[in-house]
Amino acid sequence: MTDAGKRSPEMQRLFTTERLADAVIEVKATAAECAAVAERLLLPGIASIYCRWHCSALPGGQVAVKGLLKADITQTCVVSLDPFPARIDERFEVRFVPAADLGEEDESEEIDEIPYTGSEIDLGEATVEQLALSLDPYPRKDDAVLHPSASDDSANPFAALAKLQDRK
Repeated sequence: MTDAGKRSPEMQRLFTTERLADAVIEVKATAAECAAVAERLLLPGIASIYCRWHCSALPGGQVAVKGLLKADITQTCVVSLDPFPARIDERFEVRFVPAADLGEEDESEEIDEIPYTGSEIDLGEATVEQLALSLDPYPRKDDAVLHPSASDDSANPFAALAKLQDRK
């Protein structure tokens, strides 16, 4: 399982490390799981979540994974605040590492390392984590237009402070 012992209440898919040694695992969320994950990730909705995990055993209980995540979600536009549909279609690589073997964080590491405890890995929680990482932090509808008054300096509270500074 991921996050050194935390289990996802939204979407749980436990697999032993032996089962993941050289396997392809598909994780598909139910409608109830999609609704729960949408609530967790503060999204207006999720229609589907699918993840395919290509797993390979590494020495020391590590599992290397190449994955494909697909999701149909609803996001809120940062400009208009309107909900709009979006599609996630991401490839990723991660490595599951026993939590006891995980050393200092190495920022130069190209592949994310996900700690796990015991002999099980929760691919459901890992799928939710990958989805969260794939979300656009500033989602914007294609036709969203920033209102001209939003960029007007008079609406900027710091513009008034700048005018006071100029008077000195």
